[in-house]
Amino acid sequence: MSTRTDALTRREQILKEAARLFAERGFHGVGVDEIGAAVGISGPGLYRHFAGKDAMLAELLVGISGRLLDGGRRRVAEADGVPQDVLASLIDGHIDFALDDRPLITLHDRELDRLRDSDRKLVRQLQRQYVELWVDVVRRLHPDVPEGQARAAVHAVFGLLNSTPHLGSYGNGLPGRAAMEALLRKLAHGAFASLSG
Repeated sequence: MSTRTDALTRREQILKEAARLFAERGFHGVGVDEIGAAVGISGPGLYRHFAGKDAMLAELLVGISGRLLDGGRRRVAEADGVPQDVLASLIDGHIDFALDDRPLITLHDRELDRLRDSDRKLVRQLQRQYVELWVDVVRRLHPDVPEGQARAAVHAVFGLLNSTPHLGSYGNGLPGRAAMEALLRKLAHGAFASLSG
């Protein structure tokens, strides 16, 4: 669950709606007027907050990669170094992302190549650091597992968790958010536990 309780700033509202619209119709299928209308301002009014759609896309994709890394580092620090606790906390944090930020997953999958080279490289750098946080914890839990296998397991679990946008909406035969969270947690822990087998 999101720990954020304060109201979204106008800039955050714009980014949230831009992510939703870009995920639904693609980056080129959405105009600034539509994004503005979604947050109750004129399209040109968006330019007080962003240089344009490209800047929104960059902030969304670089921003989520940075937030995942920062959150992962915080979770590692708060778990006092106990590998089982660290992994459980990392899994919970990524599940929250996968369930609460589904448009950003879709956006990353479809639109990462639209970023400027420097922004795309930054996203990849942040993602690699995030992966390495997980690999370190998995190797502490499973010291006999080769590094490459641990990294493959981390990527496989990310693939599992990040598949949530493909599930459709809750209620159409899918479990609700709490039940989905519990299912994803069980599957992720099971995947890592299988490294011992």
